[in-house]
Amino acid sequence: MTGFGKASLQLPTKKITVEVKSLNSKGLDLNVRMPSVYREMELGLRTMISTRLERGKVDFAIYVESTSEQTSTKVNVPVVKNYIAQLKEVYPEADETELMKMAVRMPDVLKTEREEIDENDWDQIQVIIHEALQNILSFRKDEGESLEKEFNLRIGNIRQYMEDALALDPERVQAIKDRLHTAISELQVNIDENRFEQELIYYLEKLDITEEKVRLTNHLDYFLETLNGNEANGRKLGFITQEMGREINTMGSKSNHAQMQKLVVMMKDELEKIKEQVLNVL
Repeated sequence: MTGFGKASLQLPTKKITVEVKSLNSKGLDLNVRMPSVYREMELGLRTMISTRLERGKVDFAIYVESTSEQTSTKVNVPVVKNYIAQLKEVYPEADETELMKMAVRMPDVLKTEREEIDENDWDQIQVIIHEALQNILSFRKDEGESLEKEFNLRIGNIRQYMEDALALDPERVQAIKDRLHTAISELQVNIDENRFEQELIYYLEKLDITEEKVRLTNHLDYFLETLNGNEANGRKLGFITQEMGREINTMGSKSNHAQMQKLVVMMKDELEKIKEQVLNVL
């Protein structure tokens, strides 16, 4: 969702610059700044921006730089003369220069003529608004392509670590059996071998990670499928990562094997990197 877009336009008496910046956000948080003369156009602008950008903390601004020698602010001559006349009554000994210095500091000495929107100017300004929005969308697209490569890499890493963990499963199961047999032999008691085997099978079934492997594989596939979709899918990708995290955590709690737990930690690390970057996706 991060991005920046800018476009400018030179009109006969002023230069117009439009800037759009966006950061990550759960929804659309839009802040619009523009000269008061264009304020009546704000509602339509907000609708346009929200349609194009959809999500993010967005700062939109229109800047106007006067390039004309003329100014809309003028000295209110009658007011100044009136102030001087009044000041003469208060300070008859003061000269004109001193009275003028005091008069120009009084309220309402300057007046600003309200500028009306020139429809032709506004049509041209809308063109650069669209240009700035297109620029930020292009920025976002470039960032999205980089993120896609990053996601494919991380998902591939998780898949490989999972396969490496499953390859350790026979060794893990045998280690569990050996520990239990050792513990029983140290007790120096007679046991029913058939009952022991039944209990051992039951115990090993509780530590079996086959279901977690199947579900995690499905989540990894669904993540990539959603990533390649044409719709805004940032929220959905976030939900999928939560489900991936549950399966990885369950694998860790069941592993009961040092090397397998190390691989689970590596999977968690890759998943955290994915979660951080998912915040950048619409």
